[in-house]
Amino acid sequence: MKTYTYTEKKDTRSGFGAGLTELGRTNPNVVALCADLIGSLKMNQFIEENPERFFQIGIAEANMMSIAAGLTIGGKIPFTGTFANFSTGRVYDQIRQSIAYSDKNVKICASHAGLTLGEDGATHQILEDIGLMKMLPGMVVINTCDYNQTKAATIAIADYEGPVYLRFGRPAVPVFTPEDQVFEIGKAIQLQEGSDVTIVATGHLVWEALEAAKVLHEQGISAEVINIHTIKPLDDKAILDSVAKTGCIVTAEEHNHLGGLGESVARVLALHHPTPQEFVATNDTFGESGTPAQLMEKYGLNSDSIVEKTLKVIKRK
Repeated sequence: MKTYTYTEKKDTRSGFGAGLTELGRTNPNVVALCADLIGSLKMNQFIEENPERFFQIGIAEANMMSIAAGLTIGGKIPFTGTFANFSTGRVYDQIRQSIAYSDKNVKICASHAGLTLGEDGATHQILEDIGLMKMLPGMVVINTCDYNQTKAATIAIADYEGPVYLRFGRPAVPVFTPEDQVFEIGKAIQLQEGSDVTIVATGHLVWEALEAAKVLHEQGISAEVINIHTIKPLDDKAILDSVAKTGCIVTAEEHNHLGGLGESVARVLALHHPTPQEFVATNDTFGESGTPAQLMEKYGLNSDSIVEKTLKVIKRK
C-alpha cells in the first residue's frame, strides 16, 4: 500500500494566488478582476506586479462577469475572483448568457466553497455550485485538492480556450501532491491501487479518502483511491477501469449529493457498467455556522464516513 504524508498544511486559495502571480509574469494576456475580496482570494501579489492588469469591480459580481466576458473580445484572458456562492448563484444569469452561451474564454475562480467556509454560515456555504456549473454547456468544472494542485490548475486553465469554473477553499489542508506536477484537464489521478473497492474523491475529500484507505487496509480491505479533480469533462475511462476490478464504488465530495460528482459518476455507471455505489456528500441540506472540522464531522464529510460507506457498499456486491 502506498503511503501519503505531508509536511505542511496550506489553504487552496493561496495556491490560486500563487498560480495567478506566475501567470502574471509569463502570460501578458492574463488579467484579473475581483469583487472586493482581494485578500480572501490572495490576489495581492498579482496586483502589486501588474496594477494595470487588475480591475477592482466592488460588490457588483454580475457586472464583474459581464466585464470579464467583454475583455475576452480583445484577446484578454480574465480570471474573476470572489466566494463560490457569489461566483455562481448570485451571477448565474450573467454566466449563462454572457459567458457560457457565447463560449467566452473566462476563468471563474471561486474560493470559500462548501461547508469549510465555516463560521460564515449557510448563506455563504454553497453546496450546489458544482451542479449549477456542470449543467452549463461547454463549461469545464475543476475542484482541486491541495495547494500544489490548485496552483498547477490555475496555470493550466490559462492555456485552455473556453469557460472554466475553478473551485477551491479557505481552510489549511495537507499538501501532498507534487510541487512540479503538470495539471491535465479531464485526467483523473490514481493515488492508490486497490482491488476491493473504488473510492473517487474531489477537493478536500481527497485527503480524507487516503486516510480512509489506511483504516480499511488495517481491516484487510484494499481500496483504490482516485483523485477526480475535473468533474467536467469526467474521466469515464478511469472510473470504468477501476470498477471493473473492484466491483463497487464510493464517491466523496464537499457538495450536495444531488448534482455533484456522485451523480456524474452514477450516470457513467448506469450507461456502461451498473455498479453498487454509495455517496459521501451532504444530504439535500444547507449548512450552518461552525468550525470547518465540526461541520465536516456533523455532515459526514470525513474519513470516518468514507470508511462507513465503504463497508456498506462492499456488502452490496
